[in-house]
Amino acid sequence: MRFPVLATLIALLPLAAQAERIDVRPGPGALAGAIAAARPGDTLMLSQGRYAGPVVIDKPLELKGASARIEGPGEGSVVTVTAPDVAIRDITITGAGARLSELDSGIRLMQGADRARIEGVTLTGNLIGIDVHGARDATIRGTVIEGRNDLRVAERGPGIYVWNAPGLTVEDNRISKGRDGVFVTTSNDAAYRRNSFSELRFAFHSMYANRIVVADNVSRGNDMGFAFMYSTQLTVERNLSEGDANHGFFMNFANKASLRHNEVRAGGEKCLFIYNSNHNSFTANRLEGCGIGVHFTAGSQDNVLTGNAFLGNRTQVKYVGTRWLEWSDGGRGNYWSDHVAFDVNGDGRADSPYRPNDTIDRLVWSQPAAKLLMGAPAMQLIRWSQSRFPGLLPGGVIDSHPLVSAEGAGLPATEDHP
Repeated sequence: MRFPVLATLIALLPLAAQAERIDVRPGPGALAGAIAAARPGDTLMLSQGRYAGPVVIDKPLELKGASARIEGPGEGSVVTVTAPDVAIRDITITGAGARLSELDSGIRLMQGADRARIEGVTLTGNLIGIDVHGARDATIRGTVIEGRNDLRVAERGPGIYVWNAPGLTVEDNRISKGRDGVFVTTSNDAAYRRNSFSELRFAFHSMYANRIVVADNVSRGNDMGFAFMYSTQLTVERNLSEGDANHGFFMNFANKASLRHNEVRAGGEKCLFIYNSNHNSFTANRLEGCGIGVHFTAGSQDNVLTGNAFLGNRTQVKYVGTRWLEWSDGGRGNYWSDHVAFDVNGDGRADSPYRPNDTIDRLVWSQPAAKLLMGAPAMQLIRWSQSRFPGLLPGGVIDSHPLVSAEGAGLPATEDHP
């Protein structure tokens, strides 16, 4: 095995020896001309100023320039990469078109642009910030992407669009405005870490994305935080949804996922929505300040919830069904801020089980007009009877071993989010 590797290194030595740093100054067609004249492996150092796009990078090159700005004509994409091993660093890119059908972007990494590195780049006013369209093992790190909110929501593009890009790493980026911060479709085996999202529809949105890691990200003030759809084998850890209007975490046909130490603060409609999602583990998450702590529906099965904390939600659980669902595992349940119970033996577990919903709740959810009868003595008698005789309940969520403390749920105390 050593000889093929050695032969490859020897073949690359002439290329490394020939690679040059080329200083490029602004001027009509300067950037396109420099790319055409460069040899594979060269570094193009862009001086301060504006450079006209669009340009196509069709050979391994590095573009750098802390005060350089590449501007497109307002049509199409600004920088398109078709070659492997291209790096773009410390440049501002703007001026993409506004056609979603053409995926007009600040940067497009096409099939064959493998191992591309986009680092420290600022992308402003583009329909799509970066489109990773078939490139493998690419890295997007430390970028600032500000999209367009001057269009209708349906006409806006994501900050980062991902299709068929296995091995992708997206980390330490700041993304605002536009439709979705990161939108992933039909792309597996990737990591999305330490990104921050604001002024968006969805902060993070995956569809048909398997074996991905979503960790240490922050969503603030968006319509929705983290949405996972038609995806499997997800690792979702230490993410924060703060002040998102509709959902903090949204699971729709998402299976075999592990959600650990995530947190929703000052949530909106729902902290966590689980729709037809199976075989998932929800551990040590903190869900606080929502209209509904967790909405569980559509036949979701074999999910394990333990060590989570549900605090100050107007309705802790919304579940309409006739099956009993046990929300504790191995004798350890969850913390419920509205559960009044004793812990006589001091083992950290309440001495009575927690049942968040009763028949009246289900009646009101299925027949909203029944709210008019909530003050009727008969309704209060039914609710009181069920609280004293749980056998009257037709089914629902039960936590047989609820916790008496929220300690350990949510983000670790030392977590430092952007």
